[in-house]
Order: sequence, then C-alpha cells, then structure tokens
Amino acid sequence: MDTFSLALSLGTLNLNKKNILLFTTLVGLLHFMLPLLSRRVGTYIFFINPDKLLGIIFLFLFLKLTFELRKEEKIELNINFISLFILAISVSLDSFSTGLGLAKISSSIFLPSLIFLLESSFFTLLGLLIGKNANQSLGKVANYFGLFLLLMLSIIHLVK
Repeated sequence: MDTFSLALSLGTLNLNKKNILLFTTLVGLLHFMLPLLSRRVGTYIFFINPDKLLGIIFLFLFLKLTFELRKEEKIELNINFISLFILAISVSLDSFSTGLGLAKISSSIFLPSLIFLLESSFFTLLGLLIGKNANQSLGKVANYFGLFLLLMLSIIHLVK
C-alpha cells in the first residue's frame, strides 16, 4: 500500500510517461530483488529501521511540495532517475525485511519475490494513473489530497 499511496501522490504532480514507466519498473524490480538479497546478506546487515527512513523521506517530500505549492506555481515535477530510484528504494525497503522472514519459513523465496514484483508494479502504475487523472479533473484539490497522503504516510511511519 505504500507504493500505491506514494504513486497516487506522485501522479498528482504530472509525471511524464517515461517517468511513470521508469518508476513502476524500479519499484517492481526492487520488490523482486530485495527479498532475494536479504536471503543472502540479511543477517549481516544492520541499518536504519525502514519505516523510520520511509517516514523521513515522505515528510521531506511533503515539506518540499508544500513549499512549492505555496508559491502559487503549478507543480511540475522534473524528476530524474536518481530521485525516482531513491523514492523506489524508500517504498521497497520493507521487502528486504520481508525476505528475512520468508527465508525462515520457506526454502524458496523466488516465487514470493516474483509475486511482490507483479503486485507492486500493478499498484504503483494504478496509483500513478489515478493520481494523474485526479489531477487533470480536480486540479489543485488533487495536489492538496496528494500532500495530505504524504503527510499521513510520514506520520504513520515515524510513529511505528
């Protein structure tokens, strides 16, 4: 649901078709690769709680977009590969920890990883398209809704 919510918010910011496909692909591939990676190196890596990191990223994105919206300019998100990659990683980190759990209960995590790829790609694309259509029909109201979602997501992940 994190991927859907972030994609819904990003969709309200008028991403072009290339970035929509790129972000969808990145999220899907990371949801596939991170559980497999965690199977190999997961027990040796200690890192920041993925929920807290995701909450910080959502809060930063919320603040940045709120500031831009307050300038009364139309928000055009000119986002590059690195930005999309960082956002894709932020919503995919939970797949790494999921892979750790799957390794304990299953001898093979390839099929679950493939399912993660398909469902995360689907929900990411769906969120981006719904967000884009909402922005076209609702205008600034869709931007405020996207900002609200980002704020709620950041609070939820920071409080966990």
